[in-house]
Amino acid sequence: MSEKILLEVCVDSPEGLAAAISGGADRIELCAALETGGLTPSPGLMTLAARAPIPVYAMIRSRPGDFVYGEGDIAALLADIDAVRATGLEGVVLGANHADGSLDRNVLARLIDRAKGLGKTLHRAFDLAGPDFAAAIDLAVELGFERILTSGGETTALKGLEALAPCFAQAGDRIAIMPGSGVSLETLDAIRARLPFREIHSSCSVAADATAGKALELGFVSRRPKRTDEGIVQAIKARLAAL
Repeated sequence: MSEKILLEVCVDSPEGLAAAISGGADRIELCAALETGGLTPSPGLMTLAARAPIPVYAMIRSRPGDFVYGEGDIAALLADIDAVRATGLEGVVLGANHADGSLDRNVLARLIDRAKGLGKTLHRAFDLAGPDFAAAIDLAVELGFERILTSGGETTALKGLEALAPCFAQAGDRIAIMPGSGVSLETLDAIRARLPFREIHSSCSVAADATAGKALELGFVSRRPKRTDEGIVQAIKARLAAL
């Protein structure tokens, strides 16, 4: 029997968490503010997610923007890791770059040292490290990451196929490469045709109605909100099983 392909679903709300679990997700990436690429979730959401029957990895990203971090940022990230540990979640999702896009070994080493005993995913800070993805993969292995979430340096994994294919060869069995960004039922087959992934990442989301009235006017909600859809999670799981 072939090895099961794991589906990781990113969520940023209690409703999204419940939908992903009910739909059959294998792992959760827990965030706040997915519209900005995901930030560290609140302690309350982490506490709620700690009851989940599947592994939950929390995003460690204290602010929107790039992943070039000063000492103040690093202090916040370290405290975020402590909060994840305190709530009992399985792991963390983190990354850090130099201004030129290369991975910041020193900052990553400090964060990983703080996260001892937790699972560790390198997030799409990796995508800024191109075109020398091979060196970034080797560093991720050296630092002890379990997997790399990447779109091959493009806006979607489908657009990044040319860069992603050699990443799998470079990684071998040392670290998992997990395609993400724009992964849907419509793109899944094309991605699988090129990449031998054993894990894949998706929001499994649909457009939601923007909240009308004053909350929208004042900028408290996104103008293009999305919500995790249990049916899409189920459908992608079924498609992965067929693959």
